[in-house]
Amino acid sequence: MDSRISIITLGVADLDRAIAFYRDGMHLTLSKRSMRGVIAFFETSQTWLALFERKALAQDANVPYTEPGTFPGFALAHNVRSKAEADTLLAEAAAAGATITKPMHDTDWGGYSGYFRDPDGFSWEVAWNPHFWIGDES
Repeated sequence: MDSRISIITLGVADLDRAIAFYRDGMHLTLSKRSMRGVIAFFETSQTWLALFERKALAQDANVPYTEPGTFPGFALAHNVRSKAEADTLLAEAAAAGATITKPMHDTDWGGYSGYFRDPDGFSWEVAWNPHFWIGDES
């Protein structure tokens, strides 16, 4: 069996707002497989990002719905090919409604990284890592 994560689904408070953020701020392409008002899919190069209303996701998973805490205990990452691309992406995310929690900076591991929270509070790292690129098997 292949090792992979096929889809990451985020439970969001406002589906239309989240779609606008990921489409306009993160420049992801909304898939035609999306179901208007129910679920949105964005295909990336190796996995899919899905947005689903938070209460509906809790119901689908058969777990009690609770309001999210201040930190969900994980961060998603968007790795880019250059420092300039990282700067641009973080600025565009902020312009689309993200809150910058850690500005772009040179890291102790030799890369360049910053963090933001999307309008639903999900943490994202934007990073350029000269030692790691998705799809690179070395």
